[in-house]
Amino acid sequence: MSTKTKTREITITDEGGTFAIFFKKFSGEKENYDFEGISAFRQLLSNEKARILHTLKTKKPGSLYHLAKLLGRDFKAVHEDLKLLERFGFIELIFEKTGKRERIKPVVVIDTLNIKISV
Repeated sequence: MSTKTKTREITITDEGGTFAIFFKKFSGEKENYDFEGISAFRQLLSNEKARILHTLKTKKPGSLYHLAKLLGRDFKAVHEDLKLLERFGFIELIFEKTGKRERIKPVVVIDTLNIKISV
């Protein structure tokens, strides 16, 4: 895992009365994600997901289970939120073998999120 600061850039544009959302990948390419307007984007950056990112950054839990315990939330709900955060490049899920079991360690991979809204 890189220790280099990574920035995620999100551009929201008005296209005929609806919002189109683009994410700039780390390599500089733009990729369009199929969002259903700004409300879907708001779900991506909900208070619960902000709590997850803050807890990952400050407490550095060793597993999904440990993260769910720290947040006082259901494991399945936390796992679903983490899959969304991973899909959009905010975190990485690292698989680690511990004896016969495998655990998933979530790690934040961005330091900055820039949101640009063009109207």
